[in-house]
Amino acid sequence: MFRLRLVPANTKVPFINWRKPAMLASLVLAIASIGLAFVPGLNFGIDFRGGILIEAQTSEPADLGAMRSRLSGLGLGEVALQEFGDEDTVLIRIERQPGDASAQQVAVEAVRGALDSMGVGEIDYRRIEFVGPKVSGELIEAGAIAVALAVVLMLIYIWFRFEWHFGVGAVIALVHDVALSLGMFAVTQLEFNLSTIAALLTIVGYSINDTVVVYDRVRENLRRYKSKPLPEVLNISINDTLSRTTMTSVTTLLALITLFLFGGAVIKGFVFAMIWGVLIGTYSSIFIAAPLLIVLGLGSKHRGGEAEADPTATGTA
Repeated sequence: MFRLRLVPANTKVPFINWRKPAMLASLVLAIASIGLAFVPGLNFGIDFRGGILIEAQTSEPADLGAMRSRLSGLGLGEVALQEFGDEDTVLIRIERQPGDASAQQVAVEAVRGALDSMGVGEIDYRRIEFVGPKVSGELIEAGAIAVALAVVLMLIYIWFRFEWHFGVGAVIALVHDVALSLGMFAVTQLEFNLSTIAALLTIVGYSINDTVVVYDRVRENLRRYKSKPLPEVLNISINDTLSRTTMTSVTTLLALITLFLFGGAVIKGFVFAMIWGVLIGTYSSIFIAAPLLIVLGLGSKHRGGEAEADPTATGTA
């Protein structure tokens, strides 16, 4: 049977030879990304800026496209709609309006009037809430804690699963991925909301999975090729896992690109963040996480056990 191969067998790409320019470029980009996250800053969505939350139930399945078109013409700024549970229940988010509580109430009445005039039957407004700046600040803090906690827990896991060199290397690679993701949102000014936090957590999980695969092969090869220098062992390990890494990334990207093109406006920001995360996570597992083992001083004392025969050797190493 025909078997698809995205990467030829037995590749010998000298990835580690490019580690210095790659790590320097990543350091510059990470610092620039963190700076851009503050100036000009992220485009925070309603979840973080505060605003109006309306839960509406229609007497028939809701047409989100028609509703979104009608509400966007009211001049209320950013309006986000999504199904909430059943197809006849819609969650509407509107950005906070300039002024006091009366200005927010005027916006609510404008939304109700626009929806009632659409002729979609009777609408039951089950919930109307005003999200203030204090709640928004708490959401930002909770989101940052969630990402930081995920990184710390992964550090602990890898520390026990491997050694401290691997744990620290993996966490630095994760911080790199999160920083560049924040920079991407700052440059593109895509909306940064709670869905984006979910995307960042998913990116962290994807990146660490790819890194652990490479690290596991590094640990095996450190014992197998005891006489080879560490950079050569890292090159062998990355090439050993390159086919798996490439196939996983490509298949994931195919699904994400399909969602980005046909999934609708509501999930575009989330999916775009995931596409970027897959690309940057694959890059960091090869050019950041693996070379960091050299910087962190992983040496010959970690090569315990019996050495296996080198199947590629043609003479003495």
